[in-house]
Amino acid sequence: MTLALYIAAMAGVTYLIRMLPFTFFRKKIKSRYIRSFLHYIPYAVLSAMTIPAIFYSTGSSVTAIVGTGAALVLAFLEMPLIVVALAASAAAFIVGLIMTHI
Repeated sequence: MTLALYIAAMAGVTYLIRMLPFTFFRKKIKSRYIRSFLHYIPYAVLSAMTIPAIFYSTGSSVTAIVGTGAALVLAFLEMPLIVVALAASAAAFIVGLIMTHI
């Protein structure tokens, strides 16, 4: 019974979050500033969720920094997302291996 209530609450909240903007904003948003602001929200939220997870996922700040650096360089070079993710993970793993053997 409790699980069903949790699922119903989650469904309701998810529906409201998706439905409310369509209800309140029926006309196209003409303000260039607001449109620009709304365009960058997904990137800002994704960064805010991902960056802390990167630095707390490994046991060492060094491996996190190396992995992040590798990801930034490959992303700047416009590599595909899977290449960036795999290379960053590999870089952090290799540096972690090197650090344990030194």
